[in-house]
Amino acid sequence: MGSRVAAALLRRGRDQASALLMPRLPRTAPAPALPRVGPTSSSCSGGGGCLLPPRPGPAGVGAFSSASRFSSFQAFRSLAPKALFGQCTRNMSTTAAAINSTVANGAANSGLKLLVTKGPQAQKAVGIWLFGCAAWVFSLVILGGITRLTRSGLSMTDWKFTGEIPPMSDDAWQLEFEKYKQSPEYKRVNKGMSLEDFKFIYWMEYAHRMWGRALGFLFAGPFAYFIAKGYVTRQLGLRLSALFALGGAQGLIGWWMVKSGLEEPTSEYVQPRVSPYRLATHLTSAFAIYCGILWTAFSVVMPDPPTGSMNWVNGAAKFRKLAIPVSAVVGITAISGAFVAGNDAGHAYNSFPKMGDTWIPEDVFSMEPFIRNFFENTSTVQLNHRILATTTLLSVGGLWLAARKIDMHPAVKSLIGSTFGMAALQVTLGISTLLVYVPTSLGSAHQAGALTLLSLMILLTHTLRRPSPALLKSLATAVKST
Repeated sequence: MGSRVAAALLRRGRDQASALLMPRLPRTAPAPALPRVGPTSSSCSGGGGCLLPPRPGPAGVGAFSSASRFSSFQAFRSLAPKALFGQCTRNMSTTAAAINSTVANGAANSGLKLLVTKGPQAQKAVGIWLFGCAAWVFSLVILGGITRLTRSGLSMTDWKFTGEIPPMSDDAWQLEFEKYKQSPEYKRVNKGMSLEDFKFIYWMEYAHRMWGRALGFLFAGPFAYFIAKGYVTRQLGLRLSALFALGGAQGLIGWWMVKSGLEEPTSEYVQPRVSPYRLATHLTSAFAIYCGILWTAFSVVMPDPPTGSMNWVNGAAKFRKLAIPVSAVVGITAISGAFVAGNDAGHAYNSFPKMGDTWIPEDVFSMEPFIRNFFENTSTVQLNHRILATTTLLSVGGLWLAARKIDMHPAVKSLIGSTFGMAALQVTLGISTLLVYVPTSLGSAHQAGALTLLSLMILLTHTLRRPSPALLKSLATAVKST
């Protein structure tokens, strides 16, 4: 009789322990698994058992069930033998921290709106594709700069949206050469050019155009594939569609620019060149495409910025107010370089820091109306670019000094240091290019440096953006728990 009563009490105690371990959930929700205890637990040293961190469950249930299991575990300790949990008690704070981290990550992931669906593999594939497209645009901009520096941009006197086959015979080459001989550039600059020299500038311009068309296929093909696979969300699809449309318009803008250089100059003393306004439009749209693709790629592979703690988040929020205006200065400086190229201003005042014998040339405001000086006056355009470049270097240097006093993620501070170093290198490249009369190698390196500096500022502002509400909530919860 005594053994029966003991057995009944033992069963009743076991049922009460099970009830404490099981959180109350709606009837439609699956019951979470019981915590695993035993002598082989990896969370505790020695032979004692311990509660293992919970496995992630369905969205909205995982974090709740993890917390419920942990609170139930406190009640279960009073019912279990001391021999089972004696050694685990010493590691309770470590286990609690691990569970809090798991709960925080689960809450963050459940509230984060991703641009790519279908899991990490799809996210990785779309990210690699977008970074590849950004690198292609980068190379396209550099190739366009080389085309301009070698005066190859006006060698093709017509344009077709679908492209055209290059000359394949001597007669075809002679026909293209005859077309070029009718252009103002040949008559005033390249008169007497040989057919072999013409072939060089023709191939440069042809490569630039075909490289741009190849980008369209590189973008459109995988884009259609990812849509068919269901990887792309509506938000990402609309953004990429806008970038693709801008890329298509870029070809039209390029031809619109070239046409301005095929017209007779207004004065016989002026060399034929494309309109600086149209060149700036063409370069600005290329920068916009590049920045859009790069920002989207970062958003795909890094949905939330690096955080670590609420102090770092608050520090990043303060620093973001400084970084955004500096990013604008970097962008404006890069665009001002298009007017330097459009007016061929790099071949004037090849001295530094003075412009010739003076700090400021006397003819900086000689044009009427006044506003034209900033876009068409060679002296003013170069002076403007010098001032903006100096402002950029000082601004980025100020960011670097400010970052030393603000508590932020170490990776963000390292990025700021790299950006300051790139700004200093870019100014050095610009001065060197000017002093040696704009050789193609240094001119191309200077343009690549501008795009690299802009890329670093994009990455910096992206890492400084505000985290998602779910991540902020999880960080606040983790702070309270500690």
